[in-house]
Amino acid sequence: MYIKRILEDKILSVLSYFPAVAVLGPRQVGKTTLVKEISKRIVGETIYLDLENPADLGALTHPVEFLKSVSHKTVIIDEIQRRPDFFPVLRSVIDQNRVNGRFILLGSASPELLFQSNETLAGRIVSYELTPFAHLEIQQLANFREHWLKGGFPEPFNLDEYTIRKIWYKSFLSAYFERDLRLLGLGTSPTNLQRLFQMIASQQGSLLNVSSLANSLGVSMPVASNAISFFERSFIVRLLQPWHSSIGKRLVKKPKIYIRDSGIVNYLLNLFNYETLLRHPMLGSLWEGYVVEDLINTLGDEYQYFFYRTADGAECDLVIYLRNNCLAAIDAKFTPQPHRTKSMSITIQDLRPISAFYAVPDCQTSYSLADNQFVATPWQIADIIKSM
Repeated sequence: MYIKRILEDKILSVLSYFPAVAVLGPRQVGKTTLVKEISKRIVGETIYLDLENPADLGALTHPVEFLKSVSHKTVIIDEIQRRPDFFPVLRSVIDQNRVNGRFILLGSASPELLFQSNETLAGRIVSYELTPFAHLEIQQLANFREHWLKGGFPEPFNLDEYTIRKIWYKSFLSAYFERDLRLLGLGTSPTNLQRLFQMIASQQGSLLNVSSLANSLGVSMPVASNAISFFERSFIVRLLQPWHSSIGKRLVKKPKIYIRDSGIVNYLLNLFNYETLLRHPMLGSLWEGYVVEDLINTLGDEYQYFFYRTADGAECDLVIYLRNNCLAAIDAKFTPQPHRTKSMSITIQDLRPISAFYAVPDCQTSYSLADNQFVATPWQIADIIKSM
């Protein structure tokens, strides 16, 4: 069963204005499924090439000639990271015959890793990130507890048996460390990458301390920092940056680090059912990571996201800006009845958000806790922010 994605209509719309659209995101997130669904709604013929298929890869042995022969079709190219040398050719072909909606490219890494799109395809391509399922996309199929436990990758989300999900995650991460990152140019040993990733899982939502991670791993800081950069740019890790301004306070400057998919975190921490999740000593951090990621995935890249933390320890998990306006300050609280906190009061005083929220797991309807402070679920918060 196809589950409609938030990006579907956006991609269809932008195909009318740009010659090429890139749909990027981690492997197995559903890019191919999404674009095959989109192709049903495209006026005209389409052709699909999977560059992991030797026959399809061979079609691009003479790319200019091949693309000229299919100039009347929308060409969908999957696993584009396997041919980074293709992008200058693509630019030339587009410039010779600029037709909007001509190419859809699917890749498993950011533009910075895949290609120099800002140089080679500037003005010709727009990129979108497809994330694992946001709660909004699957709310008719599962409650947040199941989503939080299983994560948002389509295949494990649809698996009820933990032992099978465990096999899937093990295979996924093994391929990621041993093949995908090496293909993208990271030469660090897969064993060290796995150990580093496990350390990050055990520090979910903490300030990034590259020195500590490098020392624990027994590698240099540049090696650890480079690996984390690849994790981030291949959509598996999020580095949430701190908010800065000239308000006269000493602010924390390090980013916070999260493994983005809750299912992967739970697998690494051996949390096999919801009861074990609730008993885990990192429950608060796990809820924070889930809330932060789901809000960002739901709201999209129209907004800017930060956390706020002073050197004195006042902290807010997520602040959301639209241009220069602070729309919301959000603290994740895994409790049915949160109380006002000094940290939130300081955040409100410093940033002056339109609204401040305590994000809780269950709440029939959002309600006011104090002036400009509300209690709501992450999904209620997303709806409120969209209406601002």
